[in-house]
Amino acid sequence: MSARPFVVAIDGPAASGKGTLARRLAERFGLAHLDTGKLYRAAALLVLEAQADPADPQAAAAAARRVKAPLLEDPRLGEERIAKAASVVAAIPQVRAALLAFQQAFAACPPAPAPGTKARGAVLDGRDIGSVVCPQADVKLFLTANPEVRARRRLEELRGRGLPAIYESVLQDLKERDAHDSLRQAAPLRAAADAVVIDTTALDPDAVFARAADLVARALARPR
Repeated sequence: MSARPFVVAIDGPAASGKGTLARRLAERFGLAHLDTGKLYRAAALLVLEAQADPADPQAAAAAARRVKAPLLEDPRLGEERIAKAASVVAAIPQVRAALLAFQQAFAACPPAPAPGTKARGAVLDGRDIGSVVCPQADVKLFLTANPEVRARRRLEELRGRGLPAIYESVLQDLKERDAHDSLRQAAPLRAAADAVVIDTTALDPDAVFARAADLVARALARPR
């Protein structure tokens, strides 16, 4: 096996199913998993805790440099206020530069997925993994779905966590976040040229997983 870890890059907009898929692939193939969106949420949390403006490049970059792995487990990262601030923070080039090394180090030296095991590689999901963070990834996937379906998924997720949510507000928020992520100058949301695009609008998680797992298995079987 090559000394370089096997890397799967999964990109896509919010609520496209990339997080669920990434976790399942990591478990199936013994890969470490990094939800890179949590890095930007962690930076946003630190900015808000400092009572600074998420749009302030200096404050946001300073917060990004303070992000450490333990903070990624903070339950507050799931709050909508943090998600909105994270979208603002993620558009700042200095923030993306500060967090790029964290992501690339994870891919190059993935931690063991469980005690007593060794990671054969890593799955990273986010917005620019295949295009910027890991352009040499062995498998690149881009998940998408129409905004209405994604809004319903996010609504179920929020209500499942006991949070009040209104469909129209969730849909509007997703559309605004899509526009913000796609139009930003720093590493905009887009599919890498060599990514396999999977539209999950009419697919359940098992169908998406089956297709992605087949692609990963084929890639693992190829000489590297």
